[in-house]
Amino acid sequence: MIDDDASTTVGVIVSRSRLRTTLRRRVLRVRESLPAAAQIVVAATAAYAFAHFVLGHPVPLLAATVTVSSLGLVRDARPWRVAETVAGMLVGILIAELVLLLAGAGWWQIAVAMALTLVVARFLSPQPGFALAAVTQSLIALVLVTGAPFLRLVDGAVGGLAALVVTALIPRTLRRTELRDADELFDALDAAMASIVRALRRGDRVRAERALERARSLQTYVDAWSGSLESGREVARISPFLRRQRSELQRHERVRAALDLTTRNLRVVARRAAYLCADGVSRPVPADLLSDLARGAALVRESLDDISIEPVAREAVAAVARRLDPAALLPDGGVGELNLVSALRPLAVDLMVAAGMPAAEAKSLLPRI
Repeated sequence: MIDDDASTTVGVIVSRSRLRTTLRRRVLRVRESLPAAAQIVVAATAAYAFAHFVLGHPVPLLAATVTVSSLGLVRDARPWRVAETVAGMLVGILIAELVLLLAGAGWWQIAVAMALTLVVARFLSPQPGFALAAVTQSLIALVLVTGAPFLRLVDGAVGGLAALVVTALIPRTLRRTELRDADELFDALDAAMASIVRALRRGDRVRAERALERARSLQTYVDAWSGSLESGREVARISPFLRRQRSELQRHERVRAALDLTTRNLRVVARRAAYLCADGVSRPVPADLLSDLARGAALVRESLDDISIEPVAREAVAAVARRLDPAALLPDGGVGELNLVSALRPLAVDLMVAAGMPAAEAKSLLPRI
């Protein structure tokens, strides 16, 4: 039996470990939100100050609220998404101004304006967020009845312009965010390939099925990298401070597109491996080939930070591709094993393309079947 003191000590250690983990997550969350927080603070303050001191508006609340709502704290603040949100808010404010002008202020006018705003917003955009942003600002404009007609619409336009300007001047999607998403994809890809290799070497059906599940989950990581990379590229187009990163982001997009195809082809490999492992027989030849391709993928990963590694990655994968002749590798192999080696051919092509080789040249390296 474990005495009470030992049990208490273990409990304290576990509690401290959980506390440290929770604190790390919270600190990381704050650190990742700093660019977004800087955007919001600068843009909202500037919009409010401009509307108040330059335009002379007494209470330009909408200048600040439109800025805050359009930017938000999500890391994906692409210019077109910010512009779309701003447009929705301005639609809501415009409808509120028209209702105030024609029917005045009151409880039933609020209901009419909100209903009209929701209908018009849903007509203009399929995005639910567009309608919610519009109706929220419409409600604020109806409650905050101050100044001359359409004054709040001007405040909203000032806030929207401030949000778009600060998106370019204070970029939110930093390069490390995009690279972290890339690293997570490569980590998951490496884990899936390693699981397939182990399953083939042991003839382990259970492990092969688990590897298949890992391969199927790769699309989530591809989508995450796609989002952060696209966001970075769109911000780089308008930001003078990210001009130097445009070519690098373009190269990363080429790698991402190739990795998308790689993960799709790996799912085919994983399914065929799971089928083969049902008999419990070890298959070292396809296992070794896939292991060599995994090492090539690791070099492609390193080339994201250092472009000089791309030639090494290309040659590493090309060396495997030149050997991918199923009949030569497995003269006495069964149909299933031959098909598995054949499935590695498009996988090798995708990795060579990810390393910077033209697709036609990569395909030409494969032995004729």
